[in-house]
Amino acid sequence: MNKLFVLITALCFSLSAWALDEAGSQRLQQVQERWAQIQYATPEKQRPKAFEALAAETSAFTQAQPTAAEAWIWHGIVTSSWAGAEGGLGALGKVKDAKRYLEKALALDPKALNGSAYTSLGTLYDRVPGWPIGFGDEDKAEQLLKQALQINPNGIDSLYFWGDHLFRQGQYAQAREALEKARQAPPRAGRELADKGRQGEISELLKAVDNKLN
Repeated sequence: MNKLFVLITALCFSLSAWALDEAGSQRLQQVQERWAQIQYATPEKQRPKAFEALAAETSAFTQAQPTAAEAWIWHGIVTSSWAGAEGGLGALGKVKDAKRYLEKALALDPKALNGSAYTSLGTLYDRVPGWPIGFGDEDKAEQLLKQALQINPNGIDSLYFWGDHLFRQGQYAQAREALEKARQAPPRAGRELADKGRQGEISELLKAVDNKLN
């Protein structure tokens, strides 16, 4: 089950806090930085507790900023990351919570953080098991990931997860094209650790794509 969520936990998006005041924007940046530290610089065995603590912080963030889609997006991301780090069937409950938080974000502002809620939610639909265990749905995933690309066609995350979706569908040449474009995405100020981790994931997936094409 843990493998079903491992790529979910890699989600990370650029800061563009339109609905937040200065203090809220700083809080969001702190959440993003802490997420990257846990995901890319924390030993695997320590991640569940670390994500649990961060989920408590993002929950408080949504309570303080209930109309800010950005807060709900990152509460969803952190909650799904916690599920991925914890693993097992028990993680499905957390993933369902993450889905609800991301849907809340979409209802508030679908374009917040360059459409990140679409990418996050689409990735959940792509990774989670289908009925009767979970809500996974490849068609729904594709719809959401395409909506993310319409908003952010050159984003490293929207392109990476679109490429991964294509890889899972056996569309290897198209997946390679998307991943090569993701590799060329501009660096994000203040997101150096997240970008480094994402580029590593792009490289690993490109190797898998090449193995399929050769």
